[in-house]
Amino acid sequence: MKKVIIPAVIAKSQKELDGIFSKIKDSACLLQLDIMDSKFVPNSSLDFDFKLPQKKYKFEAHLMVEYPEKWVDENWEKVDIIIAHFESVKNPGKIIESVRKKEKKVAFALNPETDVEQIKKYLDDIDQVLIMTVHPGFYGSKFLPKTLNKVRWLRELRPDLDIEVDGGIKPGTIEEVSKAGANMFVSGSFIINSADIKESIKILENKIKAD
Repeated sequence: MKKVIIPAVIAKSQKELDGIFSKIKDSACLLQLDIMDSKFVPNSSLDFDFKLPQKKYKFEAHLMVEYPEKWVDENWEKVDIIIAHFESVKNPGKIIESVRKKEKKVAFALNPETDVEQIKKYLDDIDQVLIMTVHPGFYGSKFLPKTLNKVRWLRELRPDLDIEVDGGIKPGTIEEVSKAGANMFVSGSFIINSADIKESIKILENKIKAD
């Protein structure tokens, strides 16, 4: 199964967002947009009518918002993958159906405290699962190793599933995450705050090559 490093983008203005894209350049193909409404998590990001580079990257929207259904209705055309937090989804089946009708990929994200078995019956209907290994809402939050038990459980249950991990992904943690069974690795502060984004991605890729 292909392993991919995904830079996470947090921005409070179009100017800040454009600056991040100018730093990333051609270093990555898939980017995660961290959408935060300062209600579901205690921070805000991309909570404005943002503009994205056309046809340069693929985008997944990580919806850390109270009403993901509303965001999907208003913004679905901007992205390729929609990741809704299971904790804030009112009707899981309905949001899956809504995203599918729009011909986008759909995933559920789980906070550290959420039991992974809650999404078991939806696994055949979604494209991937995002396991939070930190409490969401900020760059640089503390990595929580116990959350990797969810990754192990999912990988044993579904060897073919795309399992994404977000939070505290850096050279000192990514090998453990990869060995647990993840194949998609979201990294925010380690990549975006580095002087050389391409080199930072390469460092992470080299850490998981042998797995």
